[in-house]
Parts: sequence; structure tokens; C-alpha cells
Amino acid sequence: MENVILIVHLILALSLIGIVLLQRSEGGGLGMGGGGVMSGRSAATALGKLTWALAIGFIITSITLTILAAANTEGASVVDRITDAPAPVAETAPVESGTNGEDLLPPAPGGNAPLLPQAAE
Repeated sequence: MENVILIVHLILALSLIGIVLLQRSEGGGLGMGGGGVMSGRSAATALGKLTWALAIGFIITSITLTILAAANTEGASVVDRITDAPAPVAETAPVESGTNGEDLLPPAPGGNAPLLPQAAE
């Protein structure tokens, strides 16, 4: 049930974004350029009506998903999950015999010659 409402919610959100982007821009913020939400006269175009229908559907699915999520978690609290037990310690890999940091270095050039040149005495 919750998954179906979530899918409908996502479709409504994408549709609402598409419809809003298709509408003609009238300039100005908050509908100041003509008949918008802030004025008494609003344009009753098909895109405007569809935008309102999608917005109402989006709000209804949002509230429904909130109610379902709250019903699934009743009686549970994040604070209840906190315990006094220490955090688990990760085990370290055992060291094989004969392995040390020197094995990780590349071989010296020329066999046993030192890596750094010796200072002249």
C-alpha cells in the first residue's frame, strides 16, 4: 500500500515539475505580472487547472505518506535504540611470521646497495 502511494507521489511530483515548466512566464515574483495567485483575477487556462489538480494530489499523497510512516513507527523512539554497550571493536588481521615493514619496500637498486647515497668521507 505504502509503495503504491509512494509511486503515485513520485509521478505527481515529476508531472507537477513538467507542467510548471511548460507554463508561460509572466515576469515578476509571486505573480506580479498579471493574473496570478496574488491577484483577484486568475487565468483559468487548462495548464493552470492541471497545475492545481496535481498540486492538490501531491499534498494529499504527502499527508498520506506521513500518516502511514507515523503509524509504522508508533511506540518506537530513536532514544530507545541507544544502549550503554560500547561500540564493537574491529578485529585486526593476524601478522604472518617473517613479515614486517621491510618486505613492503621495493628492492634496492644494484642488489644490497643502500637506497640513499653515502656521504663522502
